[in-house]
Amino acid sequence: MKKIEAIIKPDMFSYVKVALAKAGYPSLTAYDVKGRGKQSGIIKTASGKKIRADVLPKTKVEIVVEDKDVKEVTDIIVKTACTGTIGDGKIFVSTVDDAIRIRTGEKGKDAI
Repeated sequence: MKKIEAIIKPDMFSYVKVALAKAGYPSLTAYDVKGRGKQSGIIKTASGKKIRADVLPKTKVEIVVEDKDVKEVTDIIVKTACTGTIGDGKIFVSTVDDAIRIRTGEKGKDAI
């Protein structure tokens, strides 16, 4: 099993959620986060003053899938969340040793 963590622009979350569900991946966890990438934020102008916004709002989406589904899921996220501008986000994939459904006690792929 693999855990896919995608950090995306908040306004792209609903598109990603719908696209994943349509492809058969309705289960996910999402929450609001703040962060920055290599560009270290952006410069905004407010009331004639330049302000550096170095920690920007993002949405983190987590989904655990079978190894065979990683490419499909990451392709869906990239295709759906990409605006072609700086700050579109990143995807991280890591190994999950086990999963357990609390309600039933199911383990492994049966739990996801």
